[in-house]
Amino acid sequence: MSVNVKEEPVLAPNCDVVENSELEVLNGDEESKLEDYGTCVDVITERVNQLEQNVVEVEQFYSTKDGAGQTNTSKSNSGGKKVAMSQPSKCSSAGKEKTRGKHVSSPELMRQFATIIRQIAQQKWAWPFLEPVDVEGLGLDDYHKVIEKPMDLGTIRTKMEGSEYSNVREIYADVRLVFKNAMRYNEEKHDVYVMAESLLEKFEEKWLTIMPKLVEEEKKQAEEEAQDRASKQLAVEAAQAEKARDLSNELYEIDQELEKLREIVVQKCRKLSTQEKKGLSAALGRLSPEDLSKALKMVSEGNPHFPAGAPEVELDIDLQSDVTLWRLKVFVQEALKAANKSSGGGTNAQNNNNGGEMNKTAAKRRREITEAIKANKVKKAKKA
Repeated sequence: MSVNVKEEPVLAPNCDVVENSELEVLNGDEESKLEDYGTCVDVITERVNQLEQNVVEVEQFYSTKDGAGQTNTSKSNSGGKKVAMSQPSKCSSAGKEKTRGKHVSSPELMRQFATIIRQIAQQKWAWPFLEPVDVEGLGLDDYHKVIEKPMDLGTIRTKMEGSEYSNVREIYADVRLVFKNAMRYNEEKHDVYVMAESLLEKFEEKWLTIMPKLVEEEKKQAEEEAQDRASKQLAVEAAQAEKARDLSNELYEIDQELEKLREIVVQKCRKLSTQEKKGLSAALGRLSPEDLSKALKMVSEGNPHFPAGAPEVELDIDLQSDVTLWRLKVFVQEALKAANKSSGGGTNAQNNNNGGEMNKTAAKRRREITEAIKANKVKKAKKA
């Protein structure tokens, strides 16, 4: 019979380890023994609940971290096109410039760009673009229907003086918008269209002169931001790793304290009689395969050399420790009680149909265990 070992639930607390003095109190007055034992159990249970919350937090952190990594990988392999930085050209659009990120330009670069705007504003054809378009005065009733976002060099200068721009690319987009609006509203042969086209070309040429410094600044800032993010992530992961180590240590300490409590309780209990051991042996034969696997697991916890997972095992009740015997006794009683309740909940017809088969299976298990115990006693007798 193959046995699938199922481990018992892991306890998880997060308060101080129960001191030996708390355990030793069980050796005192017999009348307060059970009450003191219950107090120790309550303390450990509270620690278990607190530590379980911390375990969940650590698990969520690592599951989220792994999920984010998988998401990024899937996106990179999805075949979608990525926007790459290309060499600046005269036909660069304002929309592409807005995808550059939140780079903050240096004061020096902002001053250089202000000089470029001043030079453009001083051109002889710049006068139509220095102030907002006088829509009412010029009778341009459809201007706001054609132009969604009006812009002029005077408004740009005011925004620069008020520090409303943080990136020269934002200013660059607004300057281009001034001339693009004029070219959109006016026909190609119109004087304003020709003036705007000429100034835009000169502006693009001057823009190229500061592009190398801008790209260098953006690259440096991107590296610094990436390094800062990596440092923060490493700090978070280190904190979580330390928390996980602390949880592991506390779990081990709790396990040790529970084992001490178990041993103390068993020491206070009487030893199982020969008749009780025989009854326990018979009761093991009535367990379901799953419960039997759990019982054999308990035996292996008390005796690491016991082959709980072997197809066939020989269990000598007399060789087991008192702790193991009492654990088995309590477990078997609860398991059989639960099995009786579940079997009694069905209909009479189901009981009649399944009763014969269950009896055969239970009898077979009893015979197997009884024969194994007898064979083991014969071996002991021969050795003696």
